Formats: sequence, structure tokens, C-alpha cells
Amino acid sequence: MDTSKPFNVLFLCTGNSARSVIAEALMNKEGAGRFKAYSAGSMPTGRVNPHVRPVVESCGFHLNDFRSKSWEEFATPGAPPLDFIFTVCDNAAGEVCPIWPGQPMTAHWGVPDPAAVEGSEAQIGAAFSETARLLGNRIRLFLSLPLASLDKMSLQTKLREIGERADQASPAQ
Repeated sequence: MDTSKPFNVLFLCTGNSARSVIAEALMNKEGAGRFKAYSAGSMPTGRVNPHVRPVVESCGFHLNDFRSKSWEEFATPGAPPLDFIFTVCDNAAGEVCPIWPGQPMTAHWGVPDPAAVEGSEAQIGAAFSETARLLGNRIRLFLSLPLASLDKMSLQTKLREIGERADQASPAQ
């Protein structure tokens, strides 16, 4: 893979109000200019969940830096060319996606929806923090991959493994 330019990464969810927005913020922070992240939804809610605020602020962004938008924006002429697409919810993973120009690499990195949690503000906040932790684990594993030296099939396998195994405890070494 050509590592001389930043990689464009799209995180997909159904509503594009919580998980995909959190992933976008984390990747833009952790990717440190090597990656440019975006987020979108198959059926965007039109608003970013306000409980996302502490996560995006911890990444150095403001809540109003993000918006809930359709994935169709990224399948049109003039959209950023995508290198990687990750679905972060099970619903979006099963939906028929648009045809993505450039054949980006894809993987499913599903995590529970914090927006579905009911309870006290503390319980809801804990759910959003846990989502950020899970997505952060996956993103850091992804960022540690030697992209320049992996062939396309090996990289695709590694991307899938991150989604399947990122939260399992690693064996003692």
C-alpha cells in the first residue's frame, strides 16, 4: 500500500449519531495525520448524540465538528477516495452498501450501541466510555499494522481479526 499520503477511513453505522462518530474522532486523533477519518450512516438520525461530547472533547474536538450524514455522500463523484471502511454496528454490516469507488478494504468492527442504554446519566456515560474503549482498542491495533509490508489478502485478514478478537484477552506471553 502507498503510505506516502494519508489513508481515508470511513466508519459506518446505521444512525451515525454515536459509535461511528466516536470512531471518527478517535481515528483522527490517534492516526496523527497518517489517517483522515469520516463517519456516516445508512439511515442517519440527523443529529449527533450529546453523550458523545466527552469523548470527542477528550480527542481535542468540539461536538459541532461532527454531523450525522448519509453514507451516500461518500459514494458520489468528488467524495474523498476511501482506503478503508469499517462497520461499527451489526445492522449496517448486514445492509446493502453503496458501490464504493476505488474498492476500499472493509471489515466489521461491531460494538454495542451506547445510545440504546437506558438508566442514569452515570450509566449512560459509562456505556459511551466503554464504546470509546472498545473502538480505541481496535483503532490502536489497526494503527500498529505494518501497512507498507502487508499484501492485500494478509491485510484483509488482519482487519477482520481485529473486529473478531480485539476484545478477547490476549494470552500471557
